[in-house]
Amino acid sequence: MTAPLVAGVDGGGTRTRVLLLARDGTTAGRAEGPAALVRPDRPAAARVVADTVRRAAAAAGVTLPLPAVWAGLAGAGQPRVRRALEAALRDEQIARSVRVGTDVGAAFHDAFGTAAGIVLVAGTGSVVLGAAQDGRRLQIGGWGGVMGDEGSGYHIGVSSLRAIARAVDGRALPTALTTAVLDHLGLARPRDLPAWAESATKADIAALAPLAIRTARSGDAAAQTVVQRALNALADQLSAAIRQLFPSASDDPPPVALTGGLIAPDGPLRDDLEKQVASAGGRLLPRAVTPERGAARLALTLLD
Repeated sequence: MTAPLVAGVDGGGTRTRVLLLARDGTTAGRAEGPAALVRPDRPAAARVVADTVRRAAAAAGVTLPLPAVWAGLAGAGQPRVRRALEAALRDEQIARSVRVGTDVGAAFHDAFGTAAGIVLVAGTGSVVLGAAQDGRRLQIGGWGGVMGDEGSGYHIGVSSLRAIARAVDGRALPTALTTAVLDHLGLARPRDLPAWAESATKADIAALAPLAIRTARSGDAAAQTVVQRALNALADQLSAAIRQLFPSASDDPPPVALTGGLIAPDGPLRDDLEKQVASAGGRLLPRAVTPERGAARLALTLLD
């Protein structure tokens, strides 16, 4: 490729995606890597990003360093964290100009650019980001696994494990989640679950969410409660954003984009969330959102 290419990165709790973009908007290459969730070991996330960019560049026949990389990473909301990640990525020498932001920021830019709207992300974690017509921006959620992530895959996974514990203790009726989760994990008995959970990653626990959703659809009451509470939590976050940013939503519903493994167009909770968007006073953005493309478009701005 002779035209300068930039890289956009979407790094979350399950995987990292990189997209190479030309100035004319042409996609020149892609690559996927492991999770790049930002934790206290920040250089680890930077290494995942750098390695995935290198593989995308190699596949496209591009020589590094690139002119620019914009990386949207889950957990990179604090300025000091972003500065540390930017320094680590500069040390990797993958690009001459490096910027780090959040994965939801990248998703928002792909959905709306500089226009008003709301994006709801529900994958391993969950968060809402909105921008009003007057330029005000608001984040709802994004508090992490301990304080937040309601409605996320991680939240559904944890809630499923707790439902199993209650059922085994006799504090609740038996649930099909017990056998489903044990079989999925290859464990012999419920008392093996705590040891698995202690060593599991956030992505491992979030991977139980599709299993819980299937169990709910089979008619299991405990699983149905878990999934409904997750849907209610996502709707609550969305309603809070609409109420604060678009007080006249009943007259002019704001556009709402849905992204993340649970609610993307092929996600298991997509149909349910589409109904929640209308109930909350929003108007669904029909097209799919690609966060790494939004990140790449932000990287193009660094060329100027």
